Amino acid sequence: MKIFYYITFLIVLFSCKKENVIPNNNVPYYGEIPTLLIENYVNRLYIDLLGREPLDEEMIFEVQYLRDNNVSTESREEIIYKIQNDTSFIEGDSSYKKAYYHRMYDLIKVRLIEGASNGYIKYINNNVWQDYLNDSLAGNMIDANKKLLEFSKLNDVINSENEYMKGNISINELHRRMTYNVIYDDINMNTFNYINAIFDNLIFRYPTSYEFNNCQSMIDDNSTELLMGESGNNKYELGLIICNSNEFTEGLINWSYITYLGRESSIIERDHLMKIFITDNDYQKIQRIILSSDEYAHF
Repeated sequence: MKIFYYITFLIVLFSCKKENVIPNNNVPYYGEIPTLLIENYVNRLYIDLLGREPLDEEMIFEVQYLRDNNVSTESREEIIYKIQNDTSFIEGDSSYKKAYYHRMYDLIKVRLIEGASNGYIKYINNNVWQDYLNDSLAGNMIDANKKLLEFSKLNDVINSENEYMKGNISINELHRRMTYNVIYDDINMNTFNYINAIFDNLIFRYPTSYEFNNCQSMIDDNSTELLMGESGNNKYELGLIICNSNEFTEGLINWSYITYLGRESSIIERDHLMKIFITDNDYQKIQRIILSSDEYAHF
């Protein structure tokens, strides 16, 4: 009989499974988010994407839209998508899309050419054009052609805002243009500073000795060299190689995290978003993922 009770006890003991409970892992209920936090989120979105605060009617509409959709991640993405793409007329902005791409253009100018205004770029370009005319009239065609190339580069910078908005150029090409002009050269004078700057600005690291030497030979000697698995023999091709590399994509994602979240991305975050960007080549999608997150929204 004792044996029977002992066996019964063991059966009961081992049949009881302990339930694993992960603390602080509850699915958030967004319907309980205070209105003030939602308003702060909308305000932040408008500032980051358009460079301005929302008008009263915009704030009311966006907050109500989020409320009606339980402040879901999808509803946040839809608002961001609207701001990025809506071409309806908006007083003061022309349209959300135009204002959004102007803001993106300004942010990248801040990143790479110290936020130079279009007025300043045009002023520098007018001087370059005048130098071109003077050299041409003097018969100094070698220098004249160099000035004409610099004039073309700055025109590419100015035109890149509309070309990027229309989808004629990629965000990679936009960055290449920002690092291939006389203003970027003046900020990062001489070959040594230029090479270190373009690596640091775009991929958040300095070149190895091997990379630096090859880049220097490409720029100063027009020597064909390898960089990141690609060959090039001048400054233009150097920028083209860097801006179309996987490391550029990694740097772009890292810059986005620093800009919008105030921190660098983790290896897991970078790897996840790099795969999306490489597949879709859609930076706006990367933005929507970051800006619809609870971390960004402070929910």
